[in-house]
Amino acid sequence: MTVRVDWRVSCSLVGTILKWLSVPLLIPLALALYDRADVVPFLLTIGVTVAVGALLERLADERDLGTREAFLMVALTWLSVALVGAIPFVAAGDGALAHPVNALFESMSGITTTGATAAVDFSVHSRAVLLWRQLIQWLGGLGILILATAILSQLGVAGAQLMETETQTRNVNRLTPKISHTARLLWGLYVGLTLLLIAILAGLGLVGAAPNMTLFDAVAHAFTTVSTSGFSPRPESLGAFAPIVQWVTTLFMALGATSFVLIYLVLQGNVERLYESDEFRFYVAILGLFSLVVVAILFSDATYAGDVERTIRHGVFQVVSITTTTGYATVDFNTWSASAKHLLFICMFIGGMAGSTTCSIKALRWLIVLKGFRRDLFVASHPAVVKPVRLSGDVIDEQTIRDVYAYTLVSLVFFIGTTVFLVVDSSRVGFQITEFEAMGAAAATFFNIGPGFGVAGPYETYEVFPESTKVAMILLMWIGRIEIIPVLVLLTPSYWRS
Repeated sequence: MTVRVDWRVSCSLVGTILKWLSVPLLIPLALALYDRADVVPFLLTIGVTVAVGALLERLADERDLGTREAFLMVALTWLSVALVGAIPFVAAGDGALAHPVNALFESMSGITTTGATAAVDFSVHSRAVLLWRQLIQWLGGLGILILATAILSQLGVAGAQLMETETQTRNVNRLTPKISHTARLLWGLYVGLTLLLIAILAGLGLVGAAPNMTLFDAVAHAFTTVSTSGFSPRPESLGAFAPIVQWVTTLFMALGATSFVLIYLVLQGNVERLYESDEFRFYVAILGLFSLVVVAILFSDATYAGDVERTIRHGVFQVVSITTTTGYATVDFNTWSASAKHLLFICMFIGGMAGSTTCSIKALRWLIVLKGFRRDLFVASHPAVVKPVRLSGDVIDEQTIRDVYAYTLVSLVFFIGTTVFLVVDSSRVGFQITEFEAMGAAAATFFNIGPGFGVAGPYETYEVFPESTKVAMILLMWIGRIEIIPVLVLLTPSYWRS
C-alpha cells in the first residue's frame, strides 16, 4: 500500500501550534509568581511544548496543506494540546488531578469545552493551576481554531481548509475576502466579549452587587462562559454567586452559542440579519420553549415554593446552560423531578448555532432535519412536485441534507453505543450506575456538555468512574469536539491510499 497522505506536513504544522501554546502558559506562570506558588509545573510545560513543537516543525520544510492533511492536522491538534494541557496538573501533584488519567481527562474536558471534571477538592490547587484549568477551556472555544487559522494564513497555507474541516461547514471566507482577516475579526470578537464579561462581573463585585465576586473569579468565569465550557474554580459553580451574576452569565452563555459571524454582522449594523436567519429564530425559540416548560414544571412541583424569581432563574439558567453545552449549575438539578430532568436530558442533544463555541448536534442540523422531513412528507403525497429545502431563503443542496442526516444518525449511534459501554464496563468492576445515569454521562461527554445526572451530576465528580471508562470518555470528548468526521475519515483505508 502506498501512503498518499503527507503526515509530516500535518505534524509539522501541529508543532507550530504547540510552540505558540507556550504563550498562554505565561498567564498562569505570572499568577504563580504573584502568589509565590509553585512555578515548576508551568516552566516544565513551556519547555516541553517549545521543544516538542520545534522537533515536529522540522519534519517538513515545505508545508502544503491539502484536504487529507487538514483532517489529520485537526485530529492531532486537539489531541496534542490536551496532552500538553495535562502536564501542569500532574507536575503540581495535588489532589486527584495528580493521577495521569485524571489529568488527561481534565485537560481533554477543558480543551474540548466539555466541563466534566475529575477534580475532588478544589482547595488543594493553587490559583495558578485553577486559572490554567479555566484558560484551556477558553482556548478550546474558538481559540485553537482561530489561532491555527491565523498561523496557517501567515505561513501561506490555506487556513480555510482547516476551518472548514474542523467546523464541517463550507464557504467560511464569505465574511471577508481573506481567511486571515476573518480569523482576526473572529478573534477580536471573542476576546472583546470575554473582556466585556470580565468588566461586568468585576464591576458587580466592586459595587457590592456580588459580594464574593473577586477579580480572579471574574476572569475565570468569563473564560468559561463565552467559550460555553463550564469549568468553575468554585465547587458550587455559579451557585456560589448572587442572582445578578447568574442572570448575566445566562445572557453571555446564549451569546457564546450564537454564530460569531452573525454577531459580527449585527455589530456592523445589519440587525435585520437576526430576523432573516431561520437558524437564529429556531435557536431562540428552542431556548424559550424549553425554559418555559421547565419553569412550569418547577412551579407545579413547588420545587422553590413561594419564590417566583428563584424558580424562573434556576429553570432558565439550567436550560440555557445545558442547551448551549456550557454545563454550569446554579443548583443540584439531581433533586428535581423526573420530568424536569428528562427535559434537560433532551436539551443535551440540541446545541447552539453553527459557527459558535458550542458543541452537540447543533440547532442548524436539527432545523435542516425538520425541514427535510417536512419536505419528504409533502413529496410523499405529491410525487410530481419538486420542492427544495430552503434555509433563510436559500436552497440547501441535497448533498448537504444527506450529510446532515448522516451526521445526526452517526451521532445518535455513537451515543447509544457509549451508553451500553458505560453500563457494561461499570458492571464489570462493580461500579453502580443506572441506565439513566449512563445515558446522561454518555451524552455529557460525547456531546461535550459536562454534567450529567446521578453520579455524574452537576455537583459530583467523574473521578469515581473506573479508569477504563474515563479513558473511553477522553476519546469520546475528543471525537465529539471535532464532530466525528475527521476521526472516522482517518480510520478508512481509502483515506491513506490513492
